[in-house]
Amino acid sequence: MSSRRAFLLSPAALLLGCSGTSTPEAPPQAEAEPEPVPPLRLHPENPHYFEYKRKPTVLVTSGEHYGALLNSDFDFKTYFAELEIRGLNHTRVFAGTYFEVPGNFNIGDNTLAPAQGRFLGPWARSETPGAADGGAKFDLTRWDPAYFARLHELMKEAEQRGIVVELTLFCPYYNDTMWKVSPFNAANNVNGVGDVDRVDALTLKSAPLVEAQKAVARKIVSELHATPNLYFEICNEPYIRDLVSDDWQRQIAAVIAEADREGPAPHLISQNYANGSKTVENPNPLVSLYNFHYTRPPDAVAMNYGLNVAIGMNETGFDGQADSTYRIQGWDFLMAGGCRTTTWTIRSLSGTRRETCATRRSRSAAASELLRRQLGSWCASTRCLSSRWLIQPSSQRLRKARPRERSPLLALSTPSTPITVASSPRLPRYQVARTLHRDATLTLNLPAGVYAVTWADPKSTAELTPQMLDHLRPSAGLAPPPYTEDFAVTLRARSSSADNSATISPA
Repeated sequence: MSSRRAFLLSPAALLLGCSGTSTPEAPPQAEAEPEPVPPLRLHPENPHYFEYKRKPTVLVTSGEHYGALLNSDFDFKTYFAELEIRGLNHTRVFAGTYFEVPGNFNIGDNTLAPAQGRFLGPWARSETPGAADGGAKFDLTRWDPAYFARLHELMKEAEQRGIVVELTLFCPYYNDTMWKVSPFNAANNVNGVGDVDRVDALTLKSAPLVEAQKAVARKIVSELHATPNLYFEICNEPYIRDLVSDDWQRQIAAVIAEADREGPAPHLISQNYANGSKTVENPNPLVSLYNFHYTRPPDAVAMNYGLNVAIGMNETGFDGQADSTYRIQGWDFLMAGGCRTTTWTIRSLSGTRRETCATRRSRSAAASELLRRQLGSWCASTRCLSSRWLIQPSSQRLRKARPRERSPLLALSTPSTPITVASSPRLPRYQVARTLHRDATLTLNLPAGVYAVTWADPKSTAELTPQMLDHLRPSAGLAPPPYTEDFAVTLRARSSSADNSATISPA
């Protein structure tokens, strides 16, 4: 993927010094405008990861507040402040072309189901009453200034707190209650657009409806040309019951790319591809990130690594509410070579003093402050690791591990070092029902040399005092301290016979 960079020279860099007393004093120079921050993009030296603010980046978060934009009652400033405090750098937000009604998916305090009169979408309301949500019908040819003011405010607040926003433009209508209130339903707009069954709403069967969908996508993209902390997702879960056609997604992706070309630099486009793991077939060249849901174990990364684009997991759950479950899932995904991961949260960070439970009964997930702190901790760790730009999954470096059963070892490394190893108990469906005390012995394929070894506890986020490993043989033996549930260790070369082009064959 091509990318553009802007370079500015400070006026001071253009001044040439002259000797002699007759040279008049140069007039004051106006300060240069600050160089604009380029948008998030794939890293030019390793497209499996991102680059943001010219630094290698992975995206990690814990959040369920997809309605942060469209729900007028939601205080996104409080939510973003919580993410920043915990060291998290990402969120997923639905654009407002789709919303839910109370009771959908058995969620309490569902931010995607605003109270009556509190839904904020891209379109202005007409003076014609009768929309199913209790308000006036929508006019799909007119935009709502209040919506776009909130959109810009949300994006700015996120940028100031170092948070990248995945803006999901569309979502299928899982049942009739969602289609009943949709602005795209002909019963809810004055334009006669959307006289189709809900199962055909995100296909090419109705040309007027497709044109209205393209128009809103084009408008949202054009409003965000100058926004760096952003990428666009075409549609949430398009694969559910074949409610979204691939040709429709390709046309929407083309509209996003076309509208984005009018801005200073392109934004990434992502496609939500499957639940679990699946090989991407016939990849769209406009797509730079393929997202998966519930991909545990994270086989989707290896299955699609050859695409040389980013692979993400932007929704998980269904595995109970133990913090360790989702911490380990996140570790697994990032250590497999994924670029972004997220977990559901069941707390309402709406800005009120009272945090109310918002549990998805079938999707309930951990949401504790401790989990967010743990995720933020290894978010910082992976940022550090990715500073070498050449991180790659490197299970070939792991020769032996005892005990083997139920404790897979995952590793990331540059072709030389550092290497980070994570061990986790991959119990069925990641259900960690008891505290696991384990001892392990690692034998690693490493070039001869001296290494600093740092053990870390992902639960407490504490690091032990670094130890030195001095070995002369091709393999190094390590005995971690006793641990529960999972551990991590980082090796950094102090001296080594390896060079950056070295490769190590599987044992």
